[in-house]
Amino acid sequence: YMGTLSADEKTMFLKGYVRVTNNSGEDYENAQTRLIVGKVHMLDQIAALARRQHPYGSPLPVRGNGLDAGLSRRDLRNELSEMDAVTSFGGGVMMEHKKIKKEGLSEYFLYTIAGTETIPTGWAKRLPSFEAEAVPVINLYKYEEERYGRSVIRFLSFKNDEDHKLGNTPIPGGLLKIYRSVDDEQHLSYEGQSSFKYIPVEEDVELNLGRVQNVVVESKLMDQKTDRYLFDRNGNPNGWDEIQTWKMTVKNTREVPVKIEIQRNVHTQYWDLTNKGDHGKYEKVDQDTVKYTLELAPRSKKEFEYQLTKYHGRRAE
Repeated sequence: YMGTLSADEKTMFLKGYVRVTNNSGEDYENAQTRLIVGKVHMLDQIAALARRQHPYGSPLPVRGNGLDAGLSRRDLRNELSEMDAVTSFGGGVMMEHKKIKKEGLSEYFLYTIAGTETIPTGWAKRLPSFEAEAVPVINLYKYEEERYGRSVIRFLSFKNDEDHKLGNTPIPGGLLKIYRSVDDEQHLSYEGQSSFKYIPVEEDVELNLGRVQNVVVESKLMDQKTDRYLFDRNGNPNGWDEIQTWKMTVKNTREVPVKIEIQRNVHTQYWDLTNKGDHGKYEKVDQDTVKYTLELAPRSKKEFEYQLTKYHGRRAE
């Protein structure tokens, strides 16, 4: 897949391709191409598909056993059983726009690409599968040291539904490469890529585009101390507070505004926290995790501090 973001990164032009590879040992001339999208679980379902008249648009006559010439039952099982519709992507010569016909087949969909193609054995061709214009998308940056280290990770999300100019059929799994329009001459900048699995209709998808360097988060421990000790009858400490002061610096060096989520793990269920500065939206995620959500203007910086108090021993009671 190829996704091209608009200059403001609020919408995306999405175009899908499928690579058809012929390893059958025979040349296929003027062959029609069909793509089954979905999960095939039962062997009797596979057999039923194989027995359909011209089940995969073969240019050759269908034999008595219902299988295309050059395609054995074992090959068919390997292709379809327990896997998404086979898709892969790569370079190739641009071709004329082809119409895509889609049919529902129970739990799966059949894409039929208009026209025919000649594919000699040992060769492959890239064919269009679908395209959608102005798909609304959400760009979100995330920072969580325990999960991603000290790098900021960029995510792109959308939904396979009508509101996002999609939703007619499931989307086959594959690799999506993301670009962004940078000027009126349609020059593109590469933004990242992500693999994804089969996306059913009405399902959300969040793609991890990888680490970025133009959005930066710096966390620094400014102070750490203990206080409010409790002692047992023998004079040994059995309860105290651990107080940490953290400074967070968030920088956006891009020419567009960004939204970022910063997740902090406190590693105990007995704690209290106070914020100071421009920390955006603050929320408690679970018993030992908090999240800050900030929006930064182009080429801007925000700083805030928080004081974390952890309770130990009897202080945690």
